[in-house]
Amino acid sequence: QVQLVESGGGLVQAGGSLRLSCAASGRTFSNYNMGWFRQAPGKERENVARISWSGAITSYADSVKGRFTISRDNANNMVYLQMNSLKPEDTAVYYCAAGPKLIWSKDMDYWGKGTLVTVTT
Repeated sequence: QVQLVESGGGLVQAGGSLRLSCAASGRTFSNYNMGWFRQAPGKERENVARISWSGAITSYADSVKGRFTISRDNANNMVYLQMNSLKPEDTAVYYCAAGPKLIWSKDMDYWGKGTLVTVTT
């Protein structure tokens, strides 16, 4: 089992920045690819960003490219999502997730409970 706890959400004005953090515990963190997902009210959950187990490979949704950056610290079992130039449409609950390192996929095995990000005009 991998336990994931997100933090860093909150209320921010459009154009502002937030950094989300995800603390992992349980099994060996570096055995997992990690991802950030979000779900806005009335919408399906979408993958925002993913990072490979080593950090060498990243991918982003088109809607956040150039604004969001995913990173990880394997020594401290942390993954981050730096969000800049936030827009009201970024408002959602953001979830951290972990998937097996040998499969580069949006399908994840473990999920956190989420942190709410609200972007106001």
